[in-house]
Amino acid sequence: MFEKYIFFGLLLLAVVLEVAADILFKKWSIENKGLLLGIGLALYLVGTIFWAMSLKYDFLSKAVSIFTVLNMILVVIVGLFVFKEDVSTINKIGIALGIISVILIEL
Repeated sequence: MFEKYIFFGLLLLAVVLEVAADILFKKWSIENKGLLLGIGLALYLVGTIFWAMSLKYDFLSKAVSIFTVLNMILVVIVGLFVFKEDVSTINKIGIALGIISVILIEL
């Protein structure tokens, strides 16, 4: 049971770091400041290390699915609130199905 908490902790940390890197990449694409690109790449590297460590505690197929959906949800939220991007109805349906998939994977 404790391994499950370690798995989710590492996975969540990896997602947060990669979303932070995505934010920096988007800001870099707008502002063209090389420092943002460098910090984003460093965060991706650290996030990938935590991602790799999470694989010690659960199946790859499960980890990939959960990581992808959590990443998608956070990136969409950031896109909406930070970058004022729009989400179409079909995108909302896709996000809902992603959340349902994570729930089904955990059952």
